[in-house]
Amino acid sequence: MNDMCAPSSPAVAGMAARLTLVPGVRAVALGGSRARGTHRPDSDWDLGIYYRGGLDVAGLTALASAFQGGPVEVAGPGGWGPWVDGGAWLTVDGVAVDWILRDLDRVESVWSDCRNGRFEVGVQPGHPLGFWSPCYAGEVALGRVLADPSQELTGLQKEMRRYPEPLRRSLAEAAWEAEFSVAAARKSAPAGDTLHVALCLSRAFGILAQSLHAHHRTWCLNEKGALAAAAALPSTPADFAERAAAALRGLDTAAVETAADVVREVRAVLERP
Repeated sequence: MNDMCAPSSPAVAGMAARLTLVPGVRAVALGGSRARGTHRPDSDWDLGIYYRGGLDVAGLTALASAFQGGPVEVAGPGGWGPWVDGGAWLTVDGVAVDWILRDLDRVESVWSDCRNGRFEVGVQPGHPLGFWSPCYAGEVALGRVLADPSQELTGLQKEMRRYPEPLRRSLAEAAWEAEFSVAAARKSAPAGDTLHVALCLSRAFGILAQSLHAHHRTWCLNEKGALAAAAALPSTPADFAERAAAALRGLDTAAVETAADVVREVRAVLERP
């Protein structure tokens, strides 16, 4: 598999095809920066493994070990938490390949919620601002389907590439909590309670990033790069990312008021059609 670093890797496509032979696996999609064309030469390969019902974890483990040429631990459904689910970290020909499990039934359920303007924010290790359930739809919409014998994931992707207006409204309206979080930080800043202030402001800016993405009918998958991505969207307030970063460094009364200004400006943007 010495072509693992190629921009479009036949080795990864072959891996995806073999994964669909494991009982329970229905489709495999490339995600992350490589799917979006924003990767670096050393970026990981992120493979979403979409399954239904009982999944042959032992079969996945055997396949992972064969690809790596040594033992690999595969976390089965729920092994990595309630939302990320499970998967494995492989190194193949010196290149990192991440397998991430996704329950296709649950993805479809979340998509139904999204179309009706409903979403959840769940506690999930590795996601300090919570796992926003629309991420499931965003992953499919922005991913590249590599193997899909039954065309289930391909059909979902066609639907998910059109951002649901009810979800757009719900996520834009969620910005009220950013203002609430800043108000809570305002009470803690004079006492020098930097942990509480940091958590409140981080939460506020994370919500604003989600709301701005939704306003522009763009999927926001997680916290990584979210400020910069939101700052690049049309009509985002000037110096959005810079002011957010300054507030998160300051964590004092002045920082809270900077955050309050940013929240007001973003909410004004969200009120526009």
